[in-house]
Amino acid sequence: MYTFSSKLKTFSFILMILGILGIGYGFFSAPKNIEDVEKILAAENHGHEATHATATEHKAVVEEVTKTVEVQSDTTTVAKDTLAKIAVVEHQIEPKHEAKVIDEHAEHTAHLKHVLTQMQNKPWSAFYVACIFFLLISLGALAFYAIQQVAQAGWSPVLFRVMQGITAYLPVASIIFFVFLILTGMHVFGTNNIFIWMDKDIVAEDKIIQAKTGYLNFPFWIIRAAVFLIGWNLYRYFSRKNCLAQDESNDNSFYKKNFNISAMFLVFFIVTESIMSWDWIMSIDTHWFSTLFGWYVFASFFVSGITTIALVTLYLKSKGYLENVNTSHIHDLAKFMFGISVFWTYLWFSQFMLIWYADIPEEVTYFVTRIEMYNLPFFGAVVMNFLFPILILINTDFKRLTWVVVMAGTVILLGHYVDFFNMIMPGTVGEHWFIGFSEIGSLFFFLGLFIFVVFSALTKVPLLPKRNPYIEESKHFHY
Repeated sequence: MYTFSSKLKTFSFILMILGILGIGYGFFSAPKNIEDVEKILAAENHGHEATHATATEHKAVVEEVTKTVEVQSDTTTVAKDTLAKIAVVEHQIEPKHEAKVIDEHAEHTAHLKHVLTQMQNKPWSAFYVACIFFLLISLGALAFYAIQQVAQAGWSPVLFRVMQGITAYLPVASIIFFVFLILTGMHVFGTNNIFIWMDKDIVAEDKIIQAKTGYLNFPFWIIRAAVFLIGWNLYRYFSRKNCLAQDESNDNSFYKKNFNISAMFLVFFIVTESIMSWDWIMSIDTHWFSTLFGWYVFASFFVSGITTIALVTLYLKSKGYLENVNTSHIHDLAKFMFGISVFWTYLWFSQFMLIWYADIPEEVTYFVTRIEMYNLPFFGAVVMNFLFPILILINTDFKRLTWVVVMAGTVILLGHYVDFFNMIMPGTVGEHWFIGFSEIGSLFFFLGLFIFVVFSALTKVPLLPKRNPYIEESKHFHY
């Protein structure tokens, strides 16, 4: 039986405490009104001040010319005509200038309100990115576990308890995530505007969103979320229950039950995963859509789930547990890390290239925003999720080295957190993003919670399934 290290437990609590402090400060420091935004964006007001100064200088020039003409002319007709023309010019300038100032003031106020919304979204969005990222890591591990069951894989049963430990986070994450969705939809705190299609004022002025209200409405949206989360958690509960029951069974009946429910779950999963990616991520950019998006999101969290399985396995192995896990098991996990990273890159490039090449304004805006405002994280994600893994893990021998797999796995997980950051933040925060207390605090909190829940679950049952039909093959697996 595994014993939760006191140091690791303390570390998880420290992360959660620091995370709560960071999240709290992020909400506290967010601007509360337009005046706060004006202070933050003081530098951006120079353009407006310069425009006003130019208009004032123009008026002064007209007055100076008028005085000069008055001095130089007595009662000549030319002077009178000149004065009359200047008066007309001045008369025309004043109304235009006043209208321009009014328009600029209204536009500036609207801009400040928009920026206020984005800045108030920032702590919510940072929390959302970390929350959904760790939720989907556990879901990715669950999908990988179901695939092993249906494939009747002979290499992986020694890793089943690790996979089940990681999926133990799914119920906890689902509760937090569902509560967050309810708070978002009901605008409990009044400042959360992550999903603009929930704003009635915006919908009233946007015909594109109006055409989608049959699907994008809060009651239907939250019901779908409940169905997804309940379905995933039911499979997680019954598959684990059957796996544990198989240890005490005299036949393979519970293994066969797991095979059947795993096959049904994978059908349910592939449908709900696609819809989930539309509902929870793509609908943030309500005007934009991509037919590849469901697969793209899947590749991102699937490789993250597999990577987490590898890292937890290596940690337990380093502490003297999982004695039946050998370098061949690690090698196979690293192969999946490598292969799904390449698959993610294929989907990233396919989605980007087709939209960029077609250059349809409604579609290409999605990538223009990210390239112009999120240049570093946008292309940095490609380096972290493709170039780094392919250069490190393409070598067969490297896939068996613990330090290489840990290094590659750490970069992959950080890279896919950045990937989710890129998917969510531009549509909610816009150009006013930076990695601050909200982002770091949210990441710390959910990492600490993840560590605590996963490693607590691993202490509940033996780390080796006893009666799995393929357990002996898995123990002696060599590649």
